[in-house]
Amino acid sequence: MKFVAYERTLQGTGASRRLRLSGKVPGIVYGAGEPKTIELDHNALFFALKKEAFHSSILEMELAGTTQKVLLRDFQMHAWKPQVQHIDFQRVDDTTRLHKKVPLHFAGEENSVAVKTDKCLISHVANELEIECLATQLPEFIAVDLSGLIKGQSLHATDIQLPAGIKLVRHGSLNPVIVAATPPKIEVEEAAPAAAAPAAPAKGGKAAPAKAPAKDAKKK
Repeated sequence: MKFVAYERTLQGTGASRRLRLSGKVPGIVYGAGEPKTIELDHNALFFALKKEAFHSSILEMELAGTTQKVLLRDFQMHAWKPQVQHIDFQRVDDTTRLHKKVPLHFAGEENSVAVKTDKCLISHVANELEIECLATQLPEFIAVDLSGLIKGQSLHATDIQLPAGIKLVRHGSLNPVIVAATPPKIEVEEAAPAAAAPAAPAKGGKAAPAKAPAKDAKKK
């Protein structure tokens, strides 16, 4: 993706406030040289941030007539208004190694035995994976094939097949679950109420005789 940025000369809280009021967003680009303060058109940036590729792929930033390869690193939104307050980019080149969270795209679960035969519920526990790679190898997303899922199976981070040159970033011994195939809950019908218990036997082992119904009162 390509976007346009402009050099920003005025800095400080007051200058940033005036910039936002004029429909611009203050930002900075750093790495591979001196940090540079920039400004971007708010509306164009706001809609670009809605696109997945803007967050997870190498971008082409046009600045002062030259094009630089950058990666979105951070942005801040207003507490309650749909307004971008600030944005950070990192310059990258062919030798830059990155640690980056990349989205996962799931496919094939409807063809798995877990869904077709066992009617399992497929839970997407995580929707992104942290990886390490060269900037030139950064994928826009990682495809995950779920067609082989079976009942009760869980896919962990280490089970995901990564493209060549891509390395999973693990934090200690953690190996989080990415997808789980949960069997459906079986509803158990409530048991019928037990039959009324028979009358307790009288002393001597014989059941107490039933009381005869009362005779009708004599008519006057």
